[in-house]
Amino acid sequence: MAERGRQSATIISCFLAKNFKSITLINSAKISPASRQSYLADCPARIPWLLKNSSHVATRLKVTLLLDSHHNFEYLGYPPGYPEPVEDQYTAPQIPADVPRIQLRLAGEKRKHNEGRLEVLYEGEWGTVCDDDFNIHAAQVVCRELGYAEAVSWAPSAKYGKGDGRIWFDNVHCTGKEKTLAQCESNGIGVSDCKHSEDVGVMCSDKRIPGFRFLSPLNNNVDSLNIQVEDVRIRPILASYRKRIPVTEGYVEVKDGGKWKQICDEEWSPMNSRVICGMFGFPGEKRYNTRVYKMFARRRTPSYWDYLVNCTGNEAHLSSCKLGHSLMAKGNSSCGQGIPVVVSCVAGRAFAPTPMAGYRKAFRQEQPLVRLRGGGVVGEGRVEVLKNGEWGTICDDHWNLVSATVVCRELGFGTAKEALSGGQLGQGMGPVHMNEVQCSGFEKSVTECQFNMDKDSEGCSHEEDAGVRCNVPAMGFQQRLRLSGGRNPFEGRVEVLVERNGSLVWGTVCSEGWGTMEAMVVCRQLGLGFASNAFQETCCPKGGARHAAGVSCSETAPDLVLNPQVVEQTTYIEDRPMFMLQCAYEENCLASTSSSTPANSYRRLLRFSSQIHNNGQSDFRPKASRDSWVWHDCHRHYHSMEIFTHYDLLSLNGSKVAEGHKASFCLEDSECDEGIEKKYECANFGEQGITVGCWDTYRHDIDCQWVDITDVKPGDYTFQIVINPNYEVAESDYTNNVVKCKSRYDGHRIWMYNCHIGGSIGGETEETFPGLLNNQVTHSITMCQSTGPEWFDENEHDVTHML
Repeated sequence: MAERGRQSATIISCFLAKNFKSITLINSAKISPASRQSYLADCPARIPWLLKNSSHVATRLKVTLLLDSHHNFEYLGYPPGYPEPVEDQYTAPQIPADVPRIQLRLAGEKRKHNEGRLEVLYEGEWGTVCDDDFNIHAAQVVCRELGYAEAVSWAPSAKYGKGDGRIWFDNVHCTGKEKTLAQCESNGIGVSDCKHSEDVGVMCSDKRIPGFRFLSPLNNNVDSLNIQVEDVRIRPILASYRKRIPVTEGYVEVKDGGKWKQICDEEWSPMNSRVICGMFGFPGEKRYNTRVYKMFARRRTPSYWDYLVNCTGNEAHLSSCKLGHSLMAKGNSSCGQGIPVVVSCVAGRAFAPTPMAGYRKAFRQEQPLVRLRGGGVVGEGRVEVLKNGEWGTICDDHWNLVSATVVCRELGFGTAKEALSGGQLGQGMGPVHMNEVQCSGFEKSVTECQFNMDKDSEGCSHEEDAGVRCNVPAMGFQQRLRLSGGRNPFEGRVEVLVERNGSLVWGTVCSEGWGTMEAMVVCRQLGLGFASNAFQETCCPKGGARHAAGVSCSETAPDLVLNPQVVEQTTYIEDRPMFMLQCAYEENCLASTSSSTPANSYRRLLRFSSQIHNNGQSDFRPKASRDSWVWHDCHRHYHSMEIFTHYDLLSLNGSKVAEGHKASFCLEDSECDEGIEKKYECANFGEQGITVGCWDTYRHDIDCQWVDITDVKPGDYTFQIVINPNYEVAESDYTNNVVKCKSRYDGHRIWMYNCHIGGSIGGETEETFPGLLNNQVTHSITMCQSTGPEWFDENEHDVTHML
């Protein structure tokens, strides 16, 4: 509701949206720390004209942005100025009559739908291809024959599991220009001395060949073939669903031969709907009103695809489903008494058009047992599970799309786009809870799947942590936010497309209050990963503002994690004379009462060591460049970050009773994991940072590595350490930047116990980071007029609500 009255400034909060992809500009008087704004369009902003004339009604600006899955929104058209896409014309390959007729598919233990063990259907029997002499040129022929634009790579030695039956091809030699694998030179079909341990696998690109049309050269065994089409979409038919974002109900259409066609609903099953909904980011499907769609089908003659569809329900993508019967085989290309296939999907809680619509009935509401950490965009991350009250990871042995899909659906997303292995999204901490996970695909939680785990975690380490990339709904928030003027697509001035006086115009964001958190939201929203820099001064177009916000994005980010055991094992108390603390006093490392302490008296210090690991995917570097580091003459060293850590002693009710802070005296690689070389060393004004796989140790006996507890009374307390507390440097996960310990002080001694990383204990609320649960961070920004037209004028009083 609009509020009239004086408004000197508008408080703006921007939440780091790990689980969301956009931002909303919201004018709000106050935002609860526990609230969870989703997108940059969800970040409230100070509007210039409101500051000039405080009598105006508070205004909320709705910024609409589009996601990459644009096919769901083709009926909306393109914004003015966008050229219509031009598609290449696909020409079906002409294969000579003397070339054997074969059909291909990708099978096995996949980690993406467009990869797998290469299998060949010849004379009614499926077989494999040996990896001898196989190369990228052969993979290119295979991928294009399957309708993919190109090959990414190939894998020998049965990476996707051993196949069955004959090995049809061996010693394959392709130039890359062949129309079919059967045209490549080989020993001859069926001539091979290989075993199935040598079955080759192929990885194709995500992009399909524009205009691709599926043509089966085989008359029989069509129902054993996988579906190969150019694209798939859900097209909303009813007026009420055309206006909804995300699109959850409509015709299922496939693009084959450059034309969109409907699928006949004969033999269509709920398992088929389950796969389609999963592809578009929805965890489940539901019933719909069939009567209205029958009426619509009678008014307009559908154009049907030639085949039916047969899915088992645990496929992650339609391309893994089998072809059903051919309509042509029935003597006509019509659907008989049927109608086009319609699906109605259930959106996850975060994406439901109406909050919790349909979700409560379909999915249980309990203590979450699974979470994602370290991902650069919504719906991806390292998989962590809760067991015995402690969060741990999953080992990647046998990790595949089926198991990853169970995780994605459990979290309110669709099926998995990719099952990640090898700690690709950063290494976790704590135990490895599960190994050799095997799911049927229909479990409600990955914790219900079968797995093996002994006391030694089957030899797994965090280098083998499993992760996922999930399909998420197209929320319509990407194509109306852009980076402009950068040297590459990952950087530039932030510009948003907004509606003004009935027209869509581009405007920039004022850099006042612009920082790492805001830049992180922009990069995540655009699918560019993490923010490596937040610029407050960018080069603007002629006539624009001088201070437009800019960002530089990166696909990887560091992740600092403090070792809680080192803190617990090294804590002790020291009484130190004031005359030995002059340098520490100058750097504000003592309590405020120290200013009146005589030089011959003592301060009581709680001392400890800290070991800070970089478990992320890129090196941790100070935000400030070396020429701007601050020299401290007393300690004779440079500070690359004035506030690197906070040390606090808290009462049981959370109030602060003592505090300390640590500047980055020297960020360097103290030690590294085996096989990793040190890169950063502070000696001789060297470069500072922490390499991935290394750690920086601040020993207990250096200055400021303490909390001054001289004035603290005996009792029970909570000791807390926070790394990178001001978010000066972007990280993939801020929830693990805090360590908490229980402590007891009797006036003479102190005991430190139960030290743990923030968020590692189930059900724990991190009061230090309100709003930071699920990697959402509260931060303030200010929006003001910059380049482009004014977003508001003094005659606008409308309040647009977008939540």
